[in-house]
Amino acid sequence: MGVPPAIEVLKERATLLRESLQKSQTITGNMVDILGSFDHRLSALEAAMRPTQVRTHAIRRAHENIDKTLKSADVILVQFDITRQAEAKILRGPHEDLESYLEAIDQLRRNVQFFTSNKTFKWSDGVLNHANILLSKAIMKLEEEFRQLLSTFSKPVEPDRLFECLPSSLRPSAGSPGQQGEGERKPSSASNSDQQGKSLETAIYKPPTLIPPRLLPLLHDLALQTIQAGKQDQCVKIYCETRSSALEQSLRKLGVEKLSKEDVQKMPWEVLEAKIGNWIHYMRIAVKLLFAAERKICDQIFDGINVLKDRCFAEVTADSVLMLFSFGDAIAKSKRSPEKLFVLLDMYEIMRELHSEIETIFEGKACSETRDAAHNLSRRLAQTAQETFGDFEEAVEKDATKTAVLDGTVHPLTSYVINYVKFLFDYQSTLKQLFQEFEKAGEDSNSQLATVTMRIMQALQSNLDGKSKQYKDPALTYLFIMNNIHYMVRSVRRSEAKDLLGDDWVQRHRRIVQQNANQYKRVAWAKILQSLSVQGQSSSGGSVPAGSDGGNSSGVSRATIKERLKSFNMQFEELHQRQSQWTVPDPELRESLRLAVAEVLLPAYRSFIKRFGPLIDSGKNPQKYVRYTPEDLERMLGEFFEGKTWNEQKR
Repeated sequence: MGVPPAIEVLKERATLLRESLQKSQTITGNMVDILGSFDHRLSALEAAMRPTQVRTHAIRRAHENIDKTLKSADVILVQFDITRQAEAKILRGPHEDLESYLEAIDQLRRNVQFFTSNKTFKWSDGVLNHANILLSKAIMKLEEEFRQLLSTFSKPVEPDRLFECLPSSLRPSAGSPGQQGEGERKPSSASNSDQQGKSLETAIYKPPTLIPPRLLPLLHDLALQTIQAGKQDQCVKIYCETRSSALEQSLRKLGVEKLSKEDVQKMPWEVLEAKIGNWIHYMRIAVKLLFAAERKICDQIFDGINVLKDRCFAEVTADSVLMLFSFGDAIAKSKRSPEKLFVLLDMYEIMRELHSEIETIFEGKACSETRDAAHNLSRRLAQTAQETFGDFEEAVEKDATKTAVLDGTVHPLTSYVINYVKFLFDYQSTLKQLFQEFEKAGEDSNSQLATVTMRIMQALQSNLDGKSKQYKDPALTYLFIMNNIHYMVRSVRRSEAKDLLGDDWVQRHRRIVQQNANQYKRVAWAKILQSLSVQGQSSSGGSVPAGSDGGNSSGVSRATIKERLKSFNMQFEELHQRQSQWTVPDPELRESLRLAVAEVLLPAYRSFIKRFGPLIDSGKNPQKYVRYTPEDLERMLGEFFEGKTWNEQKR
């Protein structure tokens, strides 16, 4: 049986496949042999090339080192060039081009830093020494430039220039340079009313330009460079000495003096009062103008260096502040006297007015002593003023002046005390503040001021009662009290004291005035009025029959009438002579008193003459007894209380 065709085909293909595999194995073997031979040749080639590769790598490394060296040399050469350029600028000095000079110092500092970081360079030590010496010279020149610029532009400010910076209301009048009107004021013209106080609060002050603004950035840079170079103390010393001197000279040119307590005690009051007024003016100028301007330039020159900024300002102003405050302190510690109260209040006022500005201008820890000194001075002035107030009350009560007013007019003590009290009311707000300094919180300051004022008035009244006892004539005693209490009442009614003391006080004292007027009238005129009275008299020889004189029904003798008229004439002439020398200074009160006397005297005299005149007219020399008509008496009463001298009366 034959083989199937399919199997035959399969066999043939298997034979071909086997032959192909054998050929492939043979080729692979040949390739392996060839590759093995090629690897051997490559190894031989690599071995042959290795010396060349080593030389090439060495050359490349040498090139890299050369490049690095050239680059380093270039950097070093640049630093040398920078040093040379900086040295040229520094040797020229900062005066011509300060900005370029400061830039050269910065370059030199960077140069020093470079060589300090590259000490491996064999010449670095020499270069460093040279750069440091150059830098030291540069800083010295900076110090000198800082000193020179400050000195050149730190000139004292002339008074006229300062006055121009003041509000117009505070500028001195023409012809009185360096003097403010306040120094010559009396208490009555003190500018302490609320309205004037408000106008001062809103007044505009324009601090002067102490150093040209264009120089401040340069001075700032100079100061900063000097401080960065470790010369902080030298910089501060230069600044403080220069500016302190200029500030102190500005104040001295203005008129500020350094006076001790002993100097103050020796001065006549008029001189001291003027100096106190000027001191108040100087304080405003110093704080609002000079210190404010000084603070501004100090802040700008030492901008960013806060510790030094406050320290320098404190040192610059220290002597000037001491010079100003020492005078205030001397006044506060000097011997107290009533007339000093108003200037003490003026000084206390100015310290309170400047309080917030002092706190602002003298901010910082370094200025704390100045702030404390201002507070302590204000406190001492307040305390001395309060003690002076107490002294005044006691002095009024115990005043023992022997100067009597012979005419019964207002005593100088009365006018002095009343004017004093009126002046005090110009200081109401200040006094209330002063009371609050020492009294318990919550107490009504109005009530305190009223109480103090009433005590002063009562002390005055008690003293006047004692002085009135000096008069031998009781009528003059009552007239004296009437005049003085009336002066007190009138003055109070016309002043702000009325609102404080109240209507009750006014009405009570008006009654005292009326009571004393009535007492005067009773004591002075009772006796003369008795001489015009004929009650209880019986008729005798020489009498006129009842009814024969047209109304005379008393049956009084002619001799009695003559005696009464002689007595009346003598008494009236004596009263006229004496009381024409007495004084009632107030026109209304004087006229009122004359009218009160006339209302009693003239009707009695008219009645007496009407009833008994015919008796005298029918006898001898009637004009010897009836010397005056009622009109004559009225005219002569118009001469009472005029304070005429005896010679004036005779004329």
